[in-house]
Amino acid sequence: MLNWMYSPAADLNLSLGERLKKFPREPHMWMYLLRSVIALCIRFWLKVYHRFSVVGQENLPLGKSFVLIANHQSHLDALCLTATIPFKHLHKAYPVSAADYFFSSLPRCAVASVIVNGLPFDRKDKSSESLEICRQALKKPGTILILFPEGTRSESGQLNRFRSGIGRLLEGTGIPAIPCYLDGAYGALPKGSLFPRPKKLTLRIGPERQYSREGSGRETVKKICHDLQGAVKSLRPAVSD
Repeated sequence: MLNWMYSPAADLNLSLGERLKKFPREPHMWMYLLRSVIALCIRFWLKVYHRFSVVGQENLPLGKSFVLIANHQSHLDALCLTATIPFKHLHKAYPVSAADYFFSSLPRCAVASVIVNGLPFDRKDKSSESLEICRQALKKPGTILILFPEGTRSESGQLNRFRSGIGRLLEGTGIPAIPCYLDGAYGALPKGSLFPRPKKLTLRIGPERQYSREGSGRETVKKICHDLQGAVKSLRPAVSD
């Protein structure tokens, strides 16, 4: 007979809050099941309530690691981008989430970890360490990082300057970056609103860009940020849906 060994999760000695904040997380089956069920409900709600549609989904290089980037107008953004990922890739898709906001309390931490599968990013004191966590995650085949390079939600609905983090993450690598533009989220749930309005949401996904031929350094980082901001902006419709 074959010997069968069971290895318990390495985080069993941690509290629930510590488990949820930890990244990478242990693959708990209860978390996978709950996330899948909630994702199904969210996709149904987006389709019915917001008439959510996706243009250019064939541009996603599924099966290999890549970074999905988009404009940031609303808390609906991460839900919409995650909803474009097929279920078999869902648990390897990580929206990069501000640790000081989404992981500041147990309820927010539970939503960010279990439902959204967020990767906690310390944008204030440990941004370099957080970027290294992102780099290590991308080394694992099939990892999808969802990033909003503006850093925070737009208060006007306009596309703001891309911060240097995305350039620092991609410089000197061949990791594909997939630009997206989500239209309608500012009208559906602007910053400061509590309840979403039934506005139509449309996500447009552009072709991949990668910067393996670029070197490293400040100018490369600026070039990547400028190029990706232009790519996202070019996907914006002339007339909002």
